[in-house]
Amino acid sequence: MSLTPSSPFLPSRRTVLGGALAAATVALGAGTATATAADRSWPTEFPLPNGFRPEGIAIGGGPYAYMGSLADGSVRRADLSTGEGRTVLAGATGGAATGLKLDRDGLLYISGGVSGSIRVLDTRTNRLTATYQPTTAGFVNDVILYGDRAWFTNSNAPVLYTVPRGKKKDGLRSVPLGGEWEQAPTGISANGIETTPDGRALIIVNSPIGKLFRVDPKTGHATTITLKGAADVVNGDGLVRVGNTLYVVQNRLNLITVFDLDAGARTATLRRSITDPRFDVPTTAARLGNRLYLVNARFTTPPTPETTYNAVAVPLR
Repeated sequence: MSLTPSSPFLPSRRTVLGGALAAATVALGAGTATATAADRSWPTEFPLPNGFRPEGIAIGGGPYAYMGSLADGSVRRADLSTGEGRTVLAGATGGAATGLKLDRDGLLYISGGVSGSIRVLDTRTNRLTATYQPTTAGFVNDVILYGDRAWFTNSNAPVLYTVPRGKKKDGLRSVPLGGEWEQAPTGISANGIETTPDGRALIIVNSPIGKLFRVDPKTGHATTITLKGAADVVNGDGLVRVGNTLYVVQNRLNLITVFDLDAGARTATLRRSITDPRFDVPTTAARLGNRLYLVNARFTTPPTPETTYNAVAVPLR
């Protein structure tokens, strides 16, 4: 979930995260958002509908955050200056929306979780422009924008999916993971996905074994990233990269671990950790200005139509 592309090959990294801290202006449809000290007055916590079951979050211009539902695949947009929100994509039985990434052209790329789908929503019209259904999909978990394509992890199989960005229609591709990649025989493996600071590769977290991997997007060859100062990143979920700093959301530990990366992401050195009493199994995060916004998935709380959910913000420093 990086903010500023460091290579011309990477025209947009987590555009969902806003802009760079020093010049954070992102154009999106009808408006722009500039992250300044003004956001200090914005709420640091706001409610989501009962039973929503949030999992993914993306931030673009406006400033608006988009959040996806595990319950039915619906997508909700919230005004970060007020916390008020509304549904922009209706859900359906069997649907899910996990990872989200928002591009500069207003297209929102949506991982479909257990539904195995990939959807593209035009946030200007709130209409779907494309839907993909990988034949080998299990749990399409998270997504990153890299080069001229969007890249998705599959938590149940050692494979990445990639679809074209924008109006290109050259279709869905699959890239098998190999090299040092370790796939669990059952359950979740690949989860959050990011890019390296030099823009040459991808970073993927393997949640149950607590490892970060550097992945060549052309071949799928994975190399273990050496962790310094930390034994592992077990329960690693969403990833956010800001320059050479990587934020790893460790969901059930209610923890964000902060690492310094070298340019190629061969090593990750622990800098500090972020905790907050409001964390209740946060899954993914998105950045705007000097804040990280996270959704509380509350996986340790049995979900019901009346279960309450929220999003919270914490300072980057």
